[in-house]
Amino acid sequence: MHPGRQLAVLGGIFVVLYLLVFFTGGASGSFTDRLHPKLGLDLVGGTQATYIASVQGGQVPSKESMEQARNIIENRVNALGVSEAEVVIQGNSNIVVSLAGKADDQLKDLSQAAQMRFRLLIGTTGDVSSVALNPPSAQPSAAPSGSAPASAPAAPGGSAPAATSSPSSGGQGGGELAKAPTPTPTPSASASASAEAPATPAQQAERADVEKKVGAAAWAAAEKLTAPVDLSSNPEAGKQFANFAKLTGPEVGTLPAQMQFNVPTISCKQLDDRPNGTIDDVKSEAAVCYQSAKVLLDKAEVVGDDISKASPQIEQQSGQWVVSLDFKSEGSAKWAALTRKAYEATQSDPCFVAAQSLYGQVEHCAVAVVLDKTVVSAPQIQGVLSGTSQITGQFNAGSAKQLADQLNFGALPVTFTSGPAQTVSATLGIQQLQAGLLAAAIGMGLVAIYAFFYYRLLGSVIFLSLIISGLLTFGALVVLGRSMGFTLTLAGIAGFIVSLGVAADSFVIYFERLKDEIHEGRSPRSAVPRAWVRARRTIISANAITILAAVVLYIVSVGAVQGFAFALGLSTVLDLLVVFLFRHPIMTMFASTKAFLSPRVSGLGRVLRRASTDPKEA
Repeated sequence: MHPGRQLAVLGGIFVVLYLLVFFTGGASGSFTDRLHPKLGLDLVGGTQATYIASVQGGQVPSKESMEQARNIIENRVNALGVSEAEVVIQGNSNIVVSLAGKADDQLKDLSQAAQMRFRLLIGTTGDVSSVALNPPSAQPSAAPSGSAPASAPAAPGGSAPAATSSPSSGGQGGGELAKAPTPTPTPSASASASAEAPATPAQQAERADVEKKVGAAAWAAAEKLTAPVDLSSNPEAGKQFANFAKLTGPEVGTLPAQMQFNVPTISCKQLDDRPNGTIDDVKSEAAVCYQSAKVLLDKAEVVGDDISKASPQIEQQSGQWVVSLDFKSEGSAKWAALTRKAYEATQSDPCFVAAQSLYGQVEHCAVAVVLDKTVVSAPQIQGVLSGTSQITGQFNAGSAKQLADQLNFGALPVTFTSGPAQTVSATLGIQQLQAGLLAAAIGMGLVAIYAFFYYRLLGSVIFLSLIISGLLTFGALVVLGRSMGFTLTLAGIAGFIVSLGVAADSFVIYFERLKDEIHEGRSPRSAVPRAWVRARRTIISANAITILAAVVLYIVSVGAVQGFAFALGLSTVLDLLVVFLFRHPIMTMFASTKAFLSPRVSGLGRVLRRASTDPKEA
């Protein structure tokens, strides 16, 4: 054989690996800083957040829905590039997520329901509480679109954001309003398009409590409203509804959509404070705030489940990030029917009057794209659309990917509110790490002393192999931490330490086989290749079993145990690499030296002396 070739290959692997360590994406700071692997929660501390599940009527969510929610949240965490995050269910209604490092921004959006609804805009009115206004100007705008870039519509008398038919994708859409027009009250659509689902017993009980809080007279007056109250012409008309301004967001969420929309003292802030899931019912109308106005939306004829795939993309003409939507076959038909309804509406239809009130000069009705309780855009429909559409707006790479992941992984089956979040200290983990590394160092020292005492020159092969394996493992940790988010934890360190035992076993197998060959009468130089051939199969089999065990453990486990399995499997694979590219070639080179033939230096000792004195074996 040519040992120099194997050693050259190993050297090439080292060069490529550490080029990736020092110069690939994510490598920043000094050379020392670039050598830091990604450490886990138990080593560097991190953030632990609790999400509290709730269903209507205060009922306890089912175990099936909680497990489904846990899986969805875990998929969202993994999509962030975070490895070894712990997502566990505590009690009947809590999900706890633990992430290493500063993860506040990553955790805050994990519990969003991500329920997408496409609703026809059928009414609009201004918000009387100007101090409490919370216009969604910072929210990304969105519109079903094709290849055209987002455009800012003019104020009243100009044009509204629009979605028009496109040969390639079925439509193109506008983006966020540059300046919200001063809306004027429009007639309610209840007479023509009422879609309020019957209240459940729990909702009826909650509304009864709200009725007591606002008073019977105010409640009765609110029930009689069929259109928004115009306070601009009669400011005194709002006094009888003053108590509605005292309601909290969750309390407002129990009211019928028509009441939320028509009562003038219910503000945008109250609507924004409603919990997620309040307007998810596809059979009910919804009152929301959009561009400084309260708007009334029709029932949802197209929903997130009608989308087959969502993907973040860069729009070619505008260079902006968008989220591309591919509809299922049934969803595409629903989307075409909804846009046809908006496109073919006459000027007397409530949706046309609402779009005109919101945007000024319009030609067709608008369809609102609603994510949870937020309208991300409400474009005017310029044609019957079908096929691929886009959500466009003020996205960056991260926010576009986040929305696409939420849509792809599905909506949460229950509503969550953010509970307590706390910072986890790494003090205990660092103490355990120091103790573990000290124990490993002592163990490695004892192994090295024994190896040099028992194998002498061969002991140097053991020592050098372990150093090379450690350098390969460390470089792989740094690269994997940047590329796939692998996080080193105490469990992973335990996996690496256990792998040292596997590596030591392969040395014993090889060296003892070498002694057997010399004992059978072969010279050390000829015994080395024969011992390698006979020991190679055993070494591969032993390492393969360890790798298979690590793979099975990784598949069936979660959290820290999964990290242990990954570390064990990785280090075992790298040990095999060192066996083939270093240990055997270096032994072949040693076999040609005088020191290897000396019983006192080589470590073969008695075997060589016996072979030299036994005529049969010589």
